[in-house]
Amino acid sequence: MPSKTTEQLEIIVTQPHQLHELLDEAEALLRHVPQRAAGILVTRHDPNRYTLMLCDKVPFGETREQVLA
Repeated sequence: MPSKTTEQLEIIVTQPHQLHELLDEAEALLRHVPQRAAGILVTRHDPNRYTLMLCDKVPFGETREQVLA
């Protein structure tokens, strides 16, 4: 799903129990970026690595997930 982005964060999970907390914190940071035409796309690269980015293919106010094989 290629698109223009203005902000991207990468999450590396070293403690599995922290996954949801780290993802929630990253999503909250992106919601404060002054970009009103994009939602958030979360990409799982593997169980320990995720990227979150503003994505104009995701409607504003929504968060969507994709998994890379």
